[in-house]
Amino acid sequence: MPEERYEATGRRKTSVARVRLHPGDGTIYMNGRAVAEYLRRDSLEMILVQPLELTETRTTFDIHISTRGGGLRGQAGAASLGIARALTVYNPELRGALKKGGFLTRDAREKERKKYGLAGARKRFQFSKR
Repeated sequence: MPEERYEATGRRKTSVARVRLHPGDGTIYMNGRAVAEYLRRDSLEMILVQPLELTETRTTFDIHISTRGGGLRGQAGAASLGIARALTVYNPELRGALKKGGFLTRDAREKERKKYGLAGARKRFQFSKR
């Protein structure tokens, strides 16, 4: 009998996170390293584990996360969404609590592209009358 495993994908900005939950003691690995070593900030680690804290499954699963693209904050947000989605695969009854907490909503904000004739996406070059 194969080991039970729950997989899901999360995205934020340009980051993509593939999340795998295995029954275990609560260790989390990101890109092959311990999450504290990889993210280096407690605030980002807190973002990552919020869905687990809400559903009280923090010590139920070992989590392996593979992330690509973006920065550490985007990767943490993508992993959080991936964890929430994987938890709904594990137990569909958790969906209501996760949805109410806002963990199943994909943050659709993306960086706006720079336009020609402007300094950035909306910023203009300094106006000179003379």
